[in-house]
Amino acid sequence: KYFIMQVIIISVGDELTLGQVVDTNSAWLSARLAEMGILTRSHLTVPDDQGAIVQAVRLATELAEWVVITGGLGPTQDDLTRQALAELHGAPLVLHAPSLARIEQFFKDRGRMMTASNRQQAMAPAGAMVLDNPQGTAPGLRLAIGRALVFAMPGVPFEMKAMFEQHLAPLIAAQAGRTILTRKINTFGIGESMVGEALGDLMRRDRNPMVGTTVSAGIVSIRIRSDFPTRLQAQTELDCVVSVVKQKLGTSVFSEGEVSLAVVVGEILHARHRTVTTAESCTAGLVAAMLTEVPGSSAWFLGGWIVYANRMKTAALGVSDDLIAREGAVSEQVVRQMTEEALQRSGGDYALALTGVAGPEGGSPEKPVGTVWIGLGKHVAVTPAVAGTPAVAVTPAVAGTPAVAGQTRVVAKRFLLSGDRSMIRERAAKAALNMLRLELLEAE
Repeated sequence: KYFIMQVIIISVGDELTLGQVVDTNSAWLSARLAEMGILTRSHLTVPDDQGAIVQAVRLATELAEWVVITGGLGPTQDDLTRQALAELHGAPLVLHAPSLARIEQFFKDRGRMMTASNRQQAMAPAGAMVLDNPQGTAPGLRLAIGRALVFAMPGVPFEMKAMFEQHLAPLIAAQAGRTILTRKINTFGIGESMVGEALGDLMRRDRNPMVGTTVSAGIVSIRIRSDFPTRLQAQTELDCVVSVVKQKLGTSVFSEGEVSLAVVVGEILHARHRTVTTAESCTAGLVAAMLTEVPGSSAWFLGGWIVYANRMKTAALGVSDDLIAREGAVSEQVVRQMTEEALQRSGGDYALALTGVAGPEGGSPEKPVGTVWIGLGKHVAVTPAVAGTPAVAVTPAVAGTPAVAGQTRVVAKRFLLSGDRSMIRERAAKAALNMLRLELLEAE
């Protein structure tokens, strides 16, 4: 259900029209507006040229009730959105003293010198409402041009998003006269078609709450949108559908919202006072990078090895030269030894190891591009032997693998991943994190 409001989004910047930067702002705004019941009529992209901005805004105000502009509010000479809006508004640019004071304080708090050009950011068309920017120096603008309400926000994505939530979202909610709530559930290890089959009638387009899916780098996200006259009704219906979705998708669900696999894994490790280490070949430290993006990861991530070349696998981890020559670097046997060595040398509770063919070259009929072996190892407790009987491992083995000698257990799994080199590496890293997540859940 959508209520009637025509919105046009205008993105300003030479970097956009030259194809040097992808316009993610328009995509985010359209998705966010749709969540709130508003369909975007069109996107316009214009260079840093005052005439082009004036022309685009004039056209948009003739076609839409709201015009949302991003970009062109910076401190440099090519930031011309203010001037264009002043021309359309028929008013001069004037200094907005509260904005200037806030910009000066912004630099003072950070021990930086404010340049004269930053003063430009405190200028606004006379009569326009100035919108506070909680994340940066460039305030936004709100003004009426013709029959339309025009909003201008910075092009920096995190600044724009914060300003949208603070200034535009409340206005939309007030005009809608309804409550629209959304949730996003993230899954890994299950394809979009399988999600669709599992959810069945929940994904009918005429349902409320409405359920849809999106896919990004192996993660299938289920977006649920609840649209009702009252907040209580919207929340109740949303919670009900979320519960059903999670029940149907089981352990493939790893988080809600923007919580990453690495954050989820870190939270479990931290709660259980466990540690992990990594040994990476084809991903070259990507798993470690994902883990260390999580604040506080030093409490549960010990470190890792990047062993890209075969001789480094031998020198740093002691992987057998003969084993590599016999089985190949991309093999179950090699990833098992990488995992075992990482586990023993680090003294951690868990170890992840990866070796594979990320491409675009290096594949073979037996090991095509996208072949990745991932090893997961863990230390296990061993009960003292009773006279006449062998010692017994009391920690359950990793699912699907037999016990190995000593006090460790290792499972190795082969993946065949699609995409270009970057996508294969990212998906491999996430697959490794997901293997560890599932093992941690099973060990509960």
